[in-house]
Amino acid sequence: MDRKQIIAVDFDGTLCFSTWPDTGEPNQPLIDYLKIHKKAGDKLILWTCRSGVILDKALSWCREVAKLEFDAVNDNVPEVIAYYGNNSRKIFCDIYIDDKACVPDEFCGKCRIIQ
Repeated sequence: MDRKQIIAVDFDGTLCFSTWPDTGEPNQPLIDYLKIHKKAGDKLILWTCRSGVILDKALSWCREVAKLEFDAVNDNVPEVIAYYGNNSRKIFCDIYIDDKACVPDEFCGKCRIIQ
């Protein structure tokens, strides 16, 4: 497997400043970042809780507004599935971009130990 990076990105509040189930304004700096990586050969996954018609709406927005195409949607990229011989429910990626994510070191620094 060629080791380009795999980048997973959320839609609502991350790629698109929106309130589910609508779409909204593009996060242009993030879109530009993803386009640079896609052009360099990295793989992009759209990782969202959307499904059905509202997922289709988000994918149309990505194509028409952001001009982004994804290598996978809510799934692992085919190269990962082939390499490991299965498709786990948890996606494999090098970078996960989500407005709801936390950085473990920062998060743990705020935790107190209960004794």
